This record gives sequence, structure tokens and C-alpha cells, in this order.
Amino acid sequence: MLTSFRSNLETRKYSKALQGYLEPFQLSLEKLQEVSHRLRRDMTRGLGKHSHHNAPVKMLPTFVRATPDGTEKGDFLALDLGGTHFRVLHVRVVEEEQKVLKMDSQICTIPTDMMLGPGQQLFDHIAACLGDFISSRNLKGQTLPLGFTFSFPCEQKEIDKSILIRWTKGFKCSGVEGEDVVKLLKEAIQRRGDYEIGTVAMVNDTVGTMMSCGYRDQSCEIGMIIGTGTNACYMEEMKNVKRVEGEDGRMCINTEWGGFGDDGSLKDIQTTFDVMVDEASVNPGVHIFEKMISGMYLGEIVRLLLVKLTEDKFLFSGQASETLLMPGSFETNVIYPFISAEHSLENVEHILTKLGLKWDEVDARVVRVCCDTISSRSARLCAAALAAITNRIRNNRKLGHLKTTVGVDGTVYKKHPNFGEELQATVRLLAPACHITFMVSEDGSGKGAAMVTAVAQRLARQSRLLEDSEGEDEEEEEEDENN
Repeated sequence: MLTSFRSNLETRKYSKALQGYLEPFQLSLEKLQEVSHRLRRDMTRGLGKHSHHNAPVKMLPTFVRATPDGTEKGDFLALDLGGTHFRVLHVRVVEEEQKVLKMDSQICTIPTDMMLGPGQQLFDHIAACLGDFISSRNLKGQTLPLGFTFSFPCEQKEIDKSILIRWTKGFKCSGVEGEDVVKLLKEAIQRRGDYEIGTVAMVNDTVGTMMSCGYRDQSCEIGMIIGTGTNACYMEEMKNVKRVEGEDGRMCINTEWGGFGDDGSLKDIQTTFDVMVDEASVNPGVHIFEKMISGMYLGEIVRLLLVKLTEDKFLFSGQASETLLMPGSFETNVIYPFISAEHSLENVEHILTKLGLKWDEVDARVVRVCCDTISSRSARLCAAALAAITNRIRNNRKLGHLKTTVGVDGTVYKKHPNFGEELQATVRLLAPACHITFMVSEDGSGKGAAMVTAVAQRLARQSRLLEDSEGEDEEEEEEDENN
């Protein structure tokens, strides 16, 4: 019940007026189906030999040609760079136990000025942290293979060669865009000269998520991230990957679906607040879809809506605080207590008071509705994108029904109280012929990077074994002819 100082008539008028602000965020199932079809069209463009140049959804080949089969083993280093922190890990893959064990890890901070400074400074910092980890864990002297998770749009040329297309997530380091990030890392390590690494496998975080789940569930052929940013990968038929030679088998494609809408195709569902978020970002016009659904932006969309409601005297008696008017002050993790049934009113009170606001129960309920509405749109748009992938896989394989597993990672999916449930319910409606199991990744960016490296080594060993056996067959044939 709303507080008694407002009559039922006032409440009805209030609710109707509020609905006018929320309606642009409430997408019908028909509109979501339309969005899903647009993404499928853009995916085809991104896979094309010539059309990919202008495609907003880049559909980048990863050169990962297989998912785990359970025979992988060994010790690996993993380096996970995707935000304001990065991690270094020592990972052990144990074949007998079908486990990927994290032996040890270390988190390193990237200062804000370093995110915007020279690229060499950033990679020297990464190399220094990697060296400290190797030294402190007594791994010096071992030349371990490295799985390198680099969660930015890259064009991968080989498993160990990856060109940064553009920075996202607040990074703007000079001298890196258009360069091979594996080469930049190796050069930084060489400048130090006090340790060595083995082969490097370049891994997008979505691929790492898929691979870490794939070791536990070998039907996992999709990886999805919904955290600070958002992205997905999946196993595509080689015959459709026009930019890479070969027709047989499959290859993991990093969709970079965050760029969906960069050509203006989502303007009909962008709200005024989405446009404001985009214009205020470090990369206006880039990664439009990501800015509508990911954790880096959801809180800011809510804040802008709350400011507008306050200006129009629907909230806080028309009095906004200095904190609420400050960009970035309403972070995405602030949304969760407003929505979760487990969080008490005291938590909500604490948040609103911390924002310097004078509020009442009606204000708290309106903020909750705003948080819920914007979160719901995020989950439903994500479902539309995932439905585009699952429907494509099913059509590729000419199946009446597809059964597959999606490996998922990211703070929004893991911490938002309703996000996963709404995403799953919506994707069932948009892809009714697909039975999808969702598996939360256990440290996908770290363990998954090690798995990609392990699978690459397994395939290389199998390739060498095949070459050896072919040579032996020829020798046997020669012996038979001589006899």
C-alpha cells in the first residue's frame, strides 16, 4: 500500500503519468523478435568475406576449432585483462579427475591514468605483475604456456596473433589499436628479461567462458558474458566463415554483439536516456547494444531517469541532491537491493540517504519500479540476441530441435536477483525449438583461457600424430611393394 497522504485517485494519476516515462523501455515480444531477426541478418553480414568490413556485428574468427574432449592436461598460466583490474593465474588441468584447478591467482589494479596513457606503459605494467606472480609462486625456470584473455574487440589472425580493433570500457591507450596485442605483451616481457613464457593462446572472455563450461559439459557450444560489458561466442560451421580457408568442421566465432546497432539499426528502441549515455561515453556511437544492457551503463540509465522524474516533480518533492546529479553516482550494483526481496527496507533507506536525498515510501517504490523496468529491458534484449544465435545454430545443422548449453559469466547475470530468470523465460519464447541449459562459468576467463591453450596443444599433438602415422603408412606400402 502506498502511504496514506496520497489518495487513490492521486495514486492512479501518478501511476499513469509514471507509465509514460517507463513505456519506451517496455519492449513487446513482437519487437524483441524483430530485434532478434535484425541481429541474425547482421551476423550473416559479419561472416561475409566482403560484407564484414561494414558490418556492425564483427563476427570475429577465433581460430578455436574444437571444444574440450576431456583428455586435456597440464599446467598453464592465464592472464585475464578486461577492465580496471586484471588477474594472473596458475591453472592445472587434471585429465583423470576431469577438473580444471586454479592453483593460485593474483589481482592487479590498473590506475585510471594508465587506462588512458601510452600502450607501452600498460603492457610493461602487465608484464611486471606477471613477473611478480611467477617469482612469488616459485614458477621461475618453468616455461609454461599462457592463455591470454583480452576482452576487447580484436581481429584474430591466428591463435597467437590478435589485432585490437578498438578500445572499449573506458580504455583509450595510445599505440595499441591496430596492433597485435600478443606481440606487445611478448615485447614487454622481453624488455624485462627475467622470465620466459611458452606458447600463447589468445582468448576472448566469452570463449574462455564457453571452454571452461565445455570441460564439464561437452554440449556447451555458446559462451555469453553479461557484466561490465556484454558479448557472446558460439561454434559456427566452417563453410559459413567466409574469411577463413576451409569448409570442414567448426570454428568458434566471437560475435562482438555489443556493436549491434552501431549502424543505427536500433534507433527505434533507443530512449532519450540511452542517447545521453552514449553521447557522454568515451566512445560515442560505438557499442550501442552494450550501452543498453551491460553493467557499465545500467546504473547511469536509471540515474538519468530518476533525475528527469525529479525535475518533473514526480520524485523527492522535486529536489535532486548534488550526488544524484553527478554522473556515475548511481552504480549498477545499487540496483540490486531495490529489486531483491531479500534486501530489507533498511538497505534501501541507506542507499537513498547516502545519495543525499529526502525521500518517502512512494519515492522508494518508484525507484524500485525504474530499476526493475530498465533491468527487465536488459534481460529481454539479451534474450533476443541469444535467441538469434541458438536459432542460427539450429538452422545451420538443419535440426527440428536443438539441445545445447550456454556457459554464462558476468556480474549482472550472477548478482542481479531477477536477470537470469527473465532472460531464460524470454529466450524460451523467442527460440521455442531450442532447449537451452544455462551453466554459470567457474572462473571462465582464467580456467577457460587455460582450456583454450590445452585444446590447442591437444589438436597440435593430434595433428603431429596424424602426420607421423601417414608417413608410417607410406613406409609400410613401400615395404609391401618390395616384398
